[in-house]
Amino acid sequence: MDMKRQQRLVRLATLTMALVAAGCASYSPAGLPVGASTDDAERALGAATGRYALPDSGRRLEFARGPAGKHTFMLDFDAQGGLVSWEQVLTPARFATIEPGLTENEVLVRMGHPASILPIPRQKLRVWNYQYFNNDCTWFQVSISDEGRVLQAGVSADPKCDGGRDRSGT
Repeated sequence: MDMKRQQRLVRLATLTMALVAAGCASYSPAGLPVGASTDDAERALGAATGRYALPDSGRRLEFARGPAGKHTFMLDFDAQGGLVSWEQVLTPARFATIEPGLTENEVLVRMGHPASILPIPRQKLRVWNYQYFNNDCTWFQVSISDEGRVLQAGVSADPKCDGGRDRSGT
């Protein structure tokens, strides 16, 4: 192989690795240092999918990720706009914090936006569905009243996993 072709292949391989690394870095905030600004976060991760006020004039930015939102990262910033911490919130431990009586906004601050919302007008509620990465084909559901309060929450079977069978099992 001639020298010019070898140099081009090395440059192409280097560019490909850089693009792959950039793609991975933009999925998760793992590469953001403590103290990074909200602008730094949005440059690295894209536009936030939610913005929430925190105590002490802090701010939380939501970044929903993955197919059907199976990961959601919450990044917390202090009053000066510096990154303090981040967490992937679609987890059983976080689901356990959702209890009856919480407001719709309190759920959003903890969990971010749901992957889907199912209105149930007859019962005067909406069911928020959170898909999350697990091996059990389940999703987390939160029933929200018309008054904007959690009525109940829990893990349920994901209907996408029934293999096309009807409810009778045939």
